[in-house]
Amino acid sequence: MIDLFRVAMSPEAIDRIADVLTPDPFGRLYIGQGNLVEQFEAALMELLNLPAPPITTNSCTSAIDLALHLIGVGPGDAVVTTPMTCTATNSPIVTRGAIPVWADVDPWTGLIDPADVGRKITRKTKAIMAVDWGGALCDYAALKQFGVPVVQDAAHHLTTPLGDYACYSFQAIKFLTCGDGGALWCPSRQMERARLLRWYGLDRRSKADFRCEQNISEVGHKYHMSDIDAAIGLANIGMVRENIRICQGNAAYYDQHIESYQIAGRAPYSPSSSYWLYSILMKNRDGFTSFMANKGIATSQVHARNDKHAAFHFPNGLLPGVDHFDAHQINIPVGWWVTSSDREYIVNVIEEWSQCQI
Repeated sequence: MIDLFRVAMSPEAIDRIADVLTPDPFGRLYIGQGNLVEQFEAALMELLNLPAPPITTNSCTSAIDLALHLIGVGPGDAVVTTPMTCTATNSPIVTRGAIPVWADVDPWTGLIDPADVGRKITRKTKAIMAVDWGGALCDYAALKQFGVPVVQDAAHHLTTPLGDYACYSFQAIKFLTCGDGGALWCPSRQMERARLLRWYGLDRRSKADFRCEQNISEVGHKYHMSDIDAAIGLANIGMVRENIRICQGNAAYYDQHIESYQIAGRAPYSPSSSYWLYSILMKNRDGFTSFMANKGIATSQVHARNDKHAAFHFPNGLLPGVDHFDAHQINIPVGWWVTSSDREYIVNVIEEWSQCQI
């Protein structure tokens, strides 16, 4: 089977984790948030071309929730968002008592439609949630024109922040994995507040006993990363740029060799996309999925529209772009493990499938 996903784990991770788990001469271990987390944040600053280290968290979902906290999203507020994403994107909106207001997406890319976002904004709107589906970038210039804070869910990409807030994922199968983890970039005026909020509101940099002597002025969360996670991240961070380059090369090959008559449609190749996913649209998606599986090629929708779940049944109006994209999108292997012979085989199988449909 040619896999749709694999874990990108450096052999160096074993030694780095062993170092964290090896007691010092006095038998002591330190595995919580420590120096390795700070080292990992410094490495992320360089990778993402940031002016300061981001705030690491224990997941991208925590980073999203922290961003909404900083914005001030609460009960009764509205967040204009896309239903075409992992439910982890929209869960923090609901758990904060806010209302997800579903915006339509481009029917070919799955990216949130700025024009429909503009139609959905009201006086109750506190934020806009934009998801870089598959690693393709949303139109952030258009989204920012509404004067509402834009939260960038960059779980499928590792790019310099384009939203007012950017949330990254280091979950198992992402380009950079820590086993699990995330990071938040926010306006500089809020960085220190975010740093406190990820640790209950306590300042770990204070010389005072941070658990007993500090006065917590704002209740926070248990959203911090551990040195174990950071050790894994530090081992893997050197592979990120090359792995993204390979994915982009595989996507460019598909763009050149998959004929339009073989599929119902796809977004044109974009050099700015990381291509964590390569999405194509298929009329007979179930049949295509079975055909590819029988040929040893894994495919998946990966994510389905969130508004189909009972927990997300909020009024949405007409969403023709979501209807089209969700009904037809399917993803084929594009990752760093896909060899030149693999991708050639995949193209040939898709052509074989198309001939069967004639």
